[in-house]
Amino acid sequence: MKIFKMSGENPDMDLIGEAIEIMAGGGVILYPTDTVYGLGANIFNNDAVERIYEIKKRDQSKPLSVLVQNTESLELIADLNRSSREIINKWLPGPFTFILNKKNMVSPYVSASSKVGVRIPDYKIARALASLFPITTTSANLTNECTLSNPQDILKQIGNDIDLVIDVGDLGDAKPSTVIDLSSSKPTLVRNGFDSKDMDSLKEDLEKLV
Repeated sequence: MKIFKMSGENPDMDLIGEAIEIMAGGGVILYPTDTVYGLGANIFNNDAVERIYEIKKRDQSKPLSVLVQNTESLELIADLNRSSREIINKWLPGPFTFILNKKNMVSPYVSASSKVGVRIPDYKIARALASLFPITTTSANLTNECTLSNPQDILKQIGNDIDLVIDVGDLGDAKPSTVIDLSSSKPTLVRNGFDSKDMDSLKEDLEKLV
C-alpha cells in the first residue's frame, strides 16, 4: 500500500497521475473529497468495483455513487432534462449527490437499478482523479459503522486492502453529502448530510420543479 501525503489546496499532480494509473490498472484508492474520505475505483472495472463492496462489507444490491470531473462527463453516464440540468449547473461542484437515470455504460456492478448517484465535489484532488474516467465515490467506512475523518483511523476500521492512500490530514467534522433524487418529476431529498448554508435556497429551487 502506497501513501501519498499532499496539500488539499496545492496537490502534487504527478502523484495524482500515478493514482489514476493505479485505478486504471484495477486498483482501489482512499482519497479526500469536500465531505469525507472516499473509496475510489474505475467504474468500468467490475473486479475493482467488487473490491469496494468487499472492503466496506456492503451488500451488492446497494448502489455506489459515481464521481465525475465536470458536467460534460456527467452527461455521459446519466440522463438530464432541462430542469435537472439547471439544478446541477447551479449547485455543482458542491457537497451534493444527485440521483439521476443512468445510461447503459454504467455497470450493474455499480448500480443494479436504473438510477445512479452522481457527484462533482468542490475539491480539486477528487475532480482531478476522475479526469480520465469516472470513479466510485462512497464513504470509506464499514457498512453501518461511523464515518471517520482521517486516514489512520479509517484504515484501522476498514483494513489495509487499499492500493493507495491520498492523505491530506484530518477533514474535521466528517459528514456525507446531501442526496437529492432528480430521477422523477418530483425531486426528493433522500439524505440531509453535509451542512450547507445554501440548503434553504436549494430546497426553493427544487420546489420550483414540482
